[in-house]
Amino acid sequence: QVQLVESGGGLVQPGGSLRLSCVASSGIFFGYPVAWYRQGPGTQREMVARIGPTTTTRYLDSVKGRFTISRDDARNTVYLQMNSLKPEDTAVYYCNRFISPLDWGQGTQVTVSP
Repeated sequence: QVQLVESGGGLVQPGGSLRLSCVASSGIFFGYPVAWYRQGPGTQREMVARIGPTTTTRYLDSVKGRFTISRDDARNTVYLQMNSLKPEDTAVYYCNRFISPLDWGQGTQVTVSP
């Protein structure tokens, strides 16, 4: 069974940084665009960033210039570097294939608070 395991979240002060990782249990990212999503309290899940097979990237407007998505297909891993974090970035963060999504993982909690 394919699994997606997100990690790297935590509690950080505004202006701080975190690096999230998403590891797939097999080579299921290869050739697919992969995205990071987030779901804050009382909100719907939204796409934060995605990266194509050739590493083209797209970002939610509110995170442009602060977040950077990257991938390492040899390690079946996608990363999200988050800088200059704001309280409104507080959410559970998930990764998944942007096309033909798989079962969602548990996500990783990011809390930005003084």
